[in-house]
Amino acid sequence: MKAGDRVAVVAPAGPLNAERLEVGTARLREWGLEVEVMPSALGRDERLPYLAGSDKERAEDFTNAWLDDSFQAVFCGRGGYGVQRMLPLLDVDALAAVEKVFVGFSDITALHEVLNARGLVTVHGPMAAGVEQLATGGDRLKDLLFEPEKVTDLLAPRGAETVVAGTAEGRLLGGNLALLAASLGSPTAVKPEGIVVMEDVSEDGYRVDRLLTQLLRAGWFEQVTGLVIGDFSEADDNGLVADVVRERLEPLQVPMVTGAAIGHEDLNLAVPLGLPVRLDATAATLQPLEPAFQ
Repeated sequence: MKAGDRVAVVAPAGPLNAERLEVGTARLREWGLEVEVMPSALGRDERLPYLAGSDKERAEDFTNAWLDDSFQAVFCGRGGYGVQRMLPLLDVDALAAVEKVFVGFSDITALHEVLNARGLVTVHGPMAAGVEQLATGGDRLKDLLFEPEKVTDLLAPRGAETVVAGTAEGRLLGGNLALLAASLGSPTAVKPEGIVVMEDVSEDGYRVDRLLTQLLRAGWFEQVTGLVIGDFSEADDNGLVADVVRERLEPLQVPMVTGAAIGHEDLNLAVPLGLPVRLDATAATLQPLEPAFQ
């Protein structure tokens, strides 16, 4: 991307706070971007107030933003809940035929999954109304979008901890654990081939156990070559969650690191999903094998 590019802000899940959106989009404008907020982004469904507008409105805004050649990127305003509800209303094949920068995380994992499965590279990272994350991790996001060749270790600067040593290569995939598990059995479910990153928020130890066990029983990890575990924020017992993750996933014996700064904490390092990467779990580094965007 470059200064002067136009970006659209959409809310495919929960409703946005206007004040937070104003602060966040001001940061994007400081980067030289022209920002347009799509109509439903500040809306709210009358019957289901946890949604930013109806499923039809959200799907139409997302589609219109994506297929509009004047927008070089689509930023999600926030996560929440609701992306899965609108997936049946999207022509994913038509969307995947258009290469466009796409930024979001959390509930947005449902969109990453379908777009990555069709070969697109997307960005798991801070969103347009994520004021704290843009303040803390905005520089990484800007580098990834504007000068991707500068990003040589996706785990820096915080680093990570080795769980299973070794190296692995493959496309970086994944996102929010609960959304990945919720996709099982649906038309958009995909068993990943490559290195998987996982994070979540407000999931206590036994629930993380249940989600991972569901994926394990479904054979979801069969073609996974490496694991990058991000933050599991706001759990009842962070130590217990860490133990659960290790107990469930360490037996896979693929290169694995934990403690990556990816997720719902203020420092949420933007990473390119769908991009070929090399995980050196021994050194706790994650190297892009090519620039995220040419």
